Amino acid sequence: MAKVIAVANQKGGVGKTTSAVNIAAGLGFQGKKTLLVDVDPQGNATSGVGIDKRGVIATTYDLLVSDKEAQEIVVHTKYNCLDVLPSGIDLAAAEFEMMDMPERANRLKRGLLKIKQNYDYVIIDCPPSLGLITTNALTAADSIIVPIQCEYYALEGLSQLMNTVRRVKRQTNNLLYIEGVLLTMYDGRLNLTQQVVNEVKQYFPKKVFSTVIPRTVRLSEAPSYGMPIMYYDKTNKGAAAYLDLAAEIIKKES
Repeated sequence: MAKVIAVANQKGGVGKTTSAVNIAAGLGFQGKKTLLVDVDPQGNATSGVGIDKRGVIATTYDLLVSDKEAQEIVVHTKYNCLDVLPSGIDLAAAEFEMMDMPERANRLKRGLLKIKQNYDYVIIDCPPSLGLITTNALTAADSIIVPIQCEYYALEGLSQLMNTVRRVKRQTNNLLYIEGVLLTMYDGRLNLTQQVVNEVKQYFPKKVFSTVIPRTVRLSEAPSYGMPIMYYDKTNKGAAAYLDLAAEIIKKES
């Protein structure tokens, strides 16, 4: 049965989707059967693995709102051991449509139940908000990865995310835990970077991944080609970092 990990931070520009895509691809690259679940209406994780959003027949909207089976929605990518449940702009209406549904916070968890057995890992790319869709993702997840950028105001808004995590633990998923905090856009040449690292380690003692994600141009370019970084440029230090991170995640389970 798959381990389900949500990648979440409501603050934009922290490398959330880049991390979700490359963690999923990195796990697949290392032979772990992985499902990337895109529940962000922007659908950037979907296009980030080379899937044309205009060509998909069904999306995670159908999983959440119309009870379509996940197996009918899943799309195989051209990358090793990597499938995706795609998203589309119709997902933006899902929060409103789910409001009056019974068990509304459990709809993603229920939708993934039948398909989880086919994978080693399920990685959920959450929307940059703390609404009902993110609550569904955290309810479905075993753990959460929190990407934080190594820049000013890195910890801004994190108390809101932690409040949401506590609420989900209290109401719908008491087993949810923090898998790790991921430092992104790392530049070791800057004094600010080390200040942010120290600040984050104080806020999340013993929860920060040893792998950090560097700021690189190639990492920024890869999504526009629909390619995870380890396929776009395996020699890039961003590719090495995400493969190291995938190995770190796998090692935790051994």
